[in-house]
Amino acid sequence: MQKLIKAAINDLRLVFRDNSLKVFLALPLITLPVIRYGIPYVVGQYEILNDYIAIILMLATMQGSVAFGFIYSMVLIDEKDTSVNTVYGVLPVSKFWFTVFRLIPPYLFAANATFLLLLVEPFYSLPIASVFIYSAIAGLASPFMIMFVANFASNKIEAMTWQKLFNTPLYLPILSFFVPASISFIFVIFPTYWVYHSLDLIIKGGGIWLYAIAGLIHNVLVITLMVRRFIRGHFK
Repeated sequence: MQKLIKAAINDLRLVFRDNSLKVFLALPLITLPVIRYGIPYVVGQYEILNDYIAIILMLATMQGSVAFGFIYSMVLIDEKDTSVNTVYGVLPVSKFWFTVFRLIPPYLFAANATFLLLLVEPFYSLPIASVFIYSAIAGLASPFMIMFVANFASNKIEAMTWQKLFNTPLYLPILSFFVPASISFIFVIFPTYWVYHSLDLIIKGGGIWLYAIAGLIHNVLVITLMVRRFIRGHFK
C-alpha cells in the first residue's frame, strides 16, 4: 500500500516540476470566472443563448477532466520515453492497483474542479447533493482520457494527436440533445452520455439516480478494460 501511495505522490511531484504541465493546472481555475462572469455577460448580449446555457455548462464541466487528463497522460507517456515504465514493471505490487492508484489524484482534481464550477455558476440553484454526485461521475472522464491516450500513443507527438481525437467520444453525446428522442440513444455507447443527461435532469429538477448509476457503471467498466489493456503493454 505504501508503495502505491508513494507512486501517486511521485506523479504529483513530476507535474509540479514540469513548467509546461503546470500551465494546464490553471485552466480549470480560468474556467470559473468565465462561467461566473463571462458567460452571463455574453448571454445578456445575445438572448438566444439562454436556450443553450445547460449545454454550455455540460461542456464546461468537462474542462477539469480534460486538463488533468492531459497532464497525467503526458506523465505516463514520458515514462515510455525515458524507460521508467520498465523499472515500475519489476515492483512487487499488483500492476492493476498500481495503475488505479495513480489515476486517483487526477480523478479527484477533475471531480473537485467540476464541483467548484457548478457552485459558482449563476444560472441555476442546483442541490449540493446532486452536484456532488454529478461531479463524482463527471470526474471519471479524466482517467478515461489518460488510459485512452496512454494505450494508443507511444510518444508525446502521438499523444497530442490522440488527445485531440479523444474529444470525439467525450463531446459527441452532446448531439443527443439536438436529435429526436427516438434516435438519441445511439449515443449511449459513450460514457459521457449518462453524465450529460444527469446534469440535464438536475437542472430540470428530476431524479438523477438512474443516469448517475448507469454512468458510474459504464465509466468504471470502460476504464477497467482500458487499465487491463494498459498494464499488458506499458510495463514491458
